[in-house]
Amino acid sequence: MCATNSFLRSLGVEVHASGHRRWPDDVKAQVVAETLEPGATVNSVAERYGVKPNQLSAWRGLAKRGKLVLPAASEADALPAFAPLVLREPEESVEREALPQSGDLLRIAVGAVRIELAAGTPARRIAEIVHALGAEA
Repeated sequence: MCATNSFLRSLGVEVHASGHRRWPDDVKAQVVAETLEPGATVNSVAERYGVKPNQLSAWRGLAKRGKLVLPAASEADALPAFAPLVLREPEESVEREALPQSGDLLRIAVGAVRIELAAGTPARRIAEIVHALGAEA
């Protein structure tokens, strides 16, 4: 168990004397991403990181709901992943601004918070900002 704890600490996981662990979101995301590799199973990845498979499945659920941002695929020729598209009417309580016509800026508006980003901002960064604002896509 000492080797596992040393490995986890090297990743940034806080390991307490009681055995309790605090996993940073980026480490959770990396572990979840490993379960999506061809041939990987939740059980094998969970065993490698010393976490219970049901906990890892819960993290996968967070990723599916957009609450955990996964790292980009490391392979340049990785096949694109597809997700279902869900369209819904905007909630009345959340005011959203339309994108500018010029295409130079991307505006995120949630309640009274307004953020302007360059049009070329990576999708991962946009997802991180939306996650930090507590907004749901």
